[in-house]
Amino acid sequence: MSALLIINIASLAGIHPKETLLLKGAAMADLPAIKNAWLLCKDGLIADFGAMENIPSELSDTIPTVSANGGYVLPSWCDSHTHIVFAAPREEEFVMKIQGKSYEDIAAAGGGILNSARKLQMATEDQLFESASARLQDMILQGTGAVEIKSGYGLSLDSEIKMLRVIRRLRETFPIPVKASFLAAHAFPQEYKNDHEAYIRLIIDKMLPQIAEEGLADYMDVFCEQGFFSVEETSRLLDAGARYGLPPKIHANQLSVSGAVETGVKHHAVSVDHLEVTDDAAIESLSGSNTIATLLPSCSFYLNIPFANARGLINAGIPVAVATDFNPGSTPSGNMNFVVSLSCIKLRMLPEEAINAATINGAAAMQISDQAGSIAIGKKANLMITRPMPSLAYLPYSFGQSQVAMVVLNGKVYNGRP
Repeated sequence: MSALLIINIASLAGIHPKETLLLKGAAMADLPAIKNAWLLCKDGLIADFGAMENIPSELSDTIPTVSANGGYVLPSWCDSHTHIVFAAPREEEFVMKIQGKSYEDIAAAGGGILNSARKLQMATEDQLFESASARLQDMILQGTGAVEIKSGYGLSLDSEIKMLRVIRRLRETFPIPVKASFLAAHAFPQEYKNDHEAYIRLIIDKMLPQIAEEGLADYMDVFCEQGFFSVEETSRLLDAGARYGLPPKIHANQLSVSGAVETGVKHHAVSVDHLEVTDDAAIESLSGSNTIATLLPSCSFYLNIPFANARGLINAGIPVAVATDFNPGSTPSGNMNFVVSLSCIKLRMLPEEAINAATINGAAAMQISDQAGSIAIGKKANLMITRPMPSLAYLPYSFGQSQVAMVVLNGKVYNGRP
């Protein structure tokens, strides 16, 4: 039996009943905590916790012990939207943006998603695995304890399969839950620019059967947006994914009110992600569903586009998650601590709401909130220990400076990639 006892915790925060799998509306502002606490991990799970004044005397005598030294202990971040398998960064486009070039200008110069696709098609699986591993390692050390990774930079049968196999290797290598989303419907490859139907048939007839045969994906995702995949095309693709047992997710309303949110709700999507442009109809559609609104504030920050209407969504009783969108073009960062800060600063979320959105609701957006995302007996002991902080609000307040002092994964102190 492996065990670890954490003592001298200033505040053990994020304690939700194990049967609570998702938070909506006013409940998102509730982050239950125990001050001056201890927590016991056994066999990778949270076994017990309580106030230091009530700690069983035999525990500290027999169990390996670490001190939080007056820091906070919270559940690990659950980052439910990333694109961390890519061949190369795109800092040259960053400079072009500074110079005033538009998205269309950059695409015409060979940039954008198709730029990443060209580079990825030339990279080997081993090269992609090593670079993605380095990114995931950094994310874990910043407090991330579960992640969803999307394909979508392959845009061909061989390269999409290659990406998903890399994601599978990451799942097999790292000690955190890793989910895979199939996102070949990210953009139309150049050779299919004038024949959308042929590319959609390639996804449906060739890619999906092989992905299902190898068990490479957990979700079907589509970028539903003007100039990318229409509402009708999105519906066809989500229906096709469902036939292979892949629940839907959608990149929705990033650039325009496109009907993507309503399409996601119609197809019972696990989540609709982005929502930088959200109207009353989208909010009304979500309010009567079980679909999670996953917001990506660091994308808005980097692209200088509108921030999602988190307050409107929360006030309508819609469950909100936040995630990094880590990718080479629009969000080259996997730092969930910064996402939580932006959620407070730009989305006007309370610290408790932002932390719940980044933990239990992020876990729900990956359908793992029965095992991750909160402090509850029987859940995975994936935790972060902070530096001493004057209050919970100090965590998002101190943006740009990580407060994570120690990471615990599966009940063990994590010091780096195995």
